[in-house]
Formats: sequence, C-alpha cells, structure tokens
Amino acid sequence: MMTRFIPHFVGGKSLDPTQGRVADVFDPGTGAVQARVPLADADEVRAAIGNAAAAQPGWAATSPQKRARVMMRFVELAHRHMDELARLLSSEHGKTIEDAKGDVLRGLDVIEFCIGAPHLLKGEYSTEAGTGIDVYSMRQPLGVVAGITPFNFPAMIPLWQAGPALAGGNAFVLKPSERDPSVPVRLAELFLEAGLPAGILNVVHGDKEAVDAILTDPRIQAVGFVGSTPIAEYIYATATANGKRAQCFGGAKNHLVVMPDADLDQAADALIGAGFGSAGERCMAISVAVPVGEETADALVAKLRERIDGLTVGHGSQDGVDYGPLVSAASKARVEGLIQEGVDAGATLVADGRGLVVEGYENGFYLGPTLFDRVTCDMSIYREEIFGPVLSVVRAADYEEALALASDNPYGNGVGIFTRDGDAARDFAARVNVGMVGVNIPIPVPIASFTFGGWKASGFGDLNQHGADGFRFYTKTKTVTSRWPSHGVRHSGTDRQAEGAGFVMPTMN
Repeated sequence: MMTRFIPHFVGGKSLDPTQGRVADVFDPGTGAVQARVPLADADEVRAAIGNAAAAQPGWAATSPQKRARVMMRFVELAHRHMDELARLLSSEHGKTIEDAKGDVLRGLDVIEFCIGAPHLLKGEYSTEAGTGIDVYSMRQPLGVVAGITPFNFPAMIPLWQAGPALAGGNAFVLKPSERDPSVPVRLAELFLEAGLPAGILNVVHGDKEAVDAILTDPRIQAVGFVGSTPIAEYIYATATANGKRAQCFGGAKNHLVVMPDADLDQAADALIGAGFGSAGERCMAISVAVPVGEETADALVAKLRERIDGLTVGHGSQDGVDYGPLVSAASKARVEGLIQEGVDAGATLVADGRGLVVEGYENGFYLGPTLFDRVTCDMSIYREEIFGPVLSVVRAADYEEALALASDNPYGNGVGIFTRDGDAARDFAARVNVGMVGVNIPIPVPIASFTFGGWKASGFGDLNQHGADGFRFYTKTKTVTSRWPSHGVRHSGTDRQAEGAGFVMPTMN
C-alpha cells in the first residue's frame, strides 16, 4: 500500500517539496508509519514567506467586519467537519476521539472570540486634547507573522495563534509539528473555503532548518511558539535578536495542592483526569500532587491507587478508552527512563505503567498510569517535565510548605488548590508565584476572552496567548495628533490664526 504524503500548503494550494528530505508520520496506536511529510529547506520557507508578503496588503485593507465573517464561516465549517478532524488528529497524535474533539473545540473558542475583531481593533479618541487638537489611535497589522506549534495540540495551538493574527489583518506562516501535520493543513484548507484569500495562511512543514529560516527572515515581524523551555528560550532569543516580537511558551511542572478539608474524592478524580488524560502530554497536565498532612496524603494515595486500577488504555479509536499512546517510541522510552530514575532515587512506586501491552496493538507506544509517592524535590521525576502519564505525590507538612513548593519551582505555568476554605483559596491565588491558578479546578485553562500564559521558565515575552493580548501581540498602535487650521476664523472665542514658528516643547498648559 502506498504511504500517504502530506504536502505543504502555500498560496492556497497543496505544494509538493522541491527537495527530498522527509520525516515519517506514525500511528502511535499501532507503531506503524502511516504517512510521510516533507521537511522544508530555507529556500522553501522563504518562498512561503514571500507568498504571504504579497497577499497581506490586500487582506490588511479588508475591513475587520469582513475578516470577522471569514472567522464565522470557518467555525461553521470546522463544526461540520468535526468528526473528520478528530479522526485525523487521533490517528497521528494518539488521543482518544473525544479528547481530539476537545482539542479542536478549544481552538474554536478562540476563533469565536476573534469574531469580535471589529470591537477588539478599535482605537481611542480624545477631542480638544489641546486647543483645536484631537488625538486618536488605531490598531494596524504587523504584516507577515509566524507560528511554530507543538505536537500535543495540533489543532488548538495553531488556532490560538492564527485566529488573532488573521483577524488582525496579518498573513500567517505556520510551521506545525512534523509528528502530526495533517490537521493544520486541513484547517488551512477550511479557512480557504471560508473565504480567506489565498496566501494569507500558509503551512510549511519542517525541522530546525525551517525554524531558523523563519527566525532570521526580515519579513517576519512576530513569532509565536509553544514547546519545551530550552527551545522556547532559543526561539525567543533568536527572534528578538533579529528584531521580531516573540511570545514563547515553554515547559511546566504543575502542582495541585490538596488541603485537609478538601473533598478527597473530587480531588482524586481531578488528579486522575488531569494527570493521565491525553497520556499526560499536556503543558497544563497536573504532574505533582501536594497533599497537606500525612493523614491527607495517605487517604489521597489510596484513592488514587483505587482509581488507577480502573483506567483503560488503548487505541484512540476504541470505545471506552481513557487515554491512548504516547506520540512516539522515543517519548515512551524517555518517560520509562525517568520512571526508573524515580525508583533508583528512592521514591515509592505505587503503580508502575511500564510493560503495558494493548491486545491487538502490541507495537503501539503505550504506557500505563504510573504513580509515585514520597517524591522529594531533588529527584529528577520532580525537577523535569516528564510529559507522560506519571503523577508524583510530594507530601507537605503544612499549607505554607505547599505554597512554597509551587512558588519556588522554576516553572510557573499552572497550579491548583482543592479546599473548602475560602480564605485559604483566596490567599493561595494571591500569593502563589504561578501564572494560572485553579481553585477546585484541576486544569486552570482560562476561557478565550482571558489570556493564557505561564511565568518564569514557562513563558518568555510580555504578552500572552488569546484574549485581548492576542490582538495586542499581532497588531501595532499608531497614534495621530490632529489640528485643522482655521485661517483666521474664530471658533468658541478662540483665534486660530497662525502663531508663527514654535521652538518650545508643546505642553498642555
């Protein structure tokens, strides 16, 4: 059987590569190669950028209302093709079908927010800032912008970036993950069907060579990135050194504090879903449970152990599956290595997910739910972002120790607290040194009208994703100060005759 080929999407059409480097695209559930994707060289990336640059002025001149209508039609088309998108996403990432639909839907939330572009792009206006002087501002597109997106959300993250960029009048060049590239291409096709002009959204597959071409091309005005912290640091440094705006979001080590007064059944359910959902391959996954007090810890670990025994791991297309495989054999091997490091360091291995075999899918990249207890902060399983179905329990003696654990961690993406005490929750939300906080919420991803972004090693740049920050990042503000001379005509008792040359800094006095 001929292996499927996933082309670039440039200028509103599929584009075959001009050179021969390709990467395999696997079905993580079977371990088999199901497609191949080209890896663009620098010349191919520059050609896509040139295509975007040629198309962008016309799109910028299109009214925000018409751009919003394209967003509306795209949302309708995406919902119509939801089953297709979910199956495609699941086949390349490994998520369950329902989780894949959630990936698409969270991306569409932001596109729906971007339908408000006519309001979000409005400027400000002040009359009589000085005698006969009006001041107003306008938001204008940057030009050509780019996104470099990760494998774990092949629909959501591209839409989070492309939505405000496109609604703001920019052209967008997307470099998605080469591990699951089909959905980004399909989304670009649907945007074209919704009325987006050809060349305004281009998808170019590639690896570091393609990334570096984006970062160094002077026509790219801004770059958005989501991925690991080392690469986020590299992209942020390189992009800004080349005069570009950059918003780069890195890794995470998200804690969930469980207070003694919490509903432990609710907390355990939350930890199971947030820790093992999508095989733990989420930047907002809870990977550290922090029960306060030994009694709380013992009871929580027992409830987690009980729930783990009832989880079902399998192919994403199967019914009744809680989560699917890891995205690649390399990811599975890395996580298994970290589990062994945890054992060697002396953590208590309560549940070991290694060695899991799914009947009928023996070559898939599966790893069962893994639970460690009595983890300490010097262990690699605590220090590193595991990005797999591994949950570590770090016991805290009291509330202040739990608060310090989350605050002092080098990452600052998300954190949660489960408690019935309003004072404790309010104090925690105010004091914890983390960018997104959940109160009795395990995965604190804000709704689309608020911004998403972590602190410390989890985020680089001044503006977050989606919400108003998304439009601020992909546009620039122009301020106009205006006076119309009256040539001797009196208005409101003021003589606006020419006053001669002025050599003093103008003031409001």
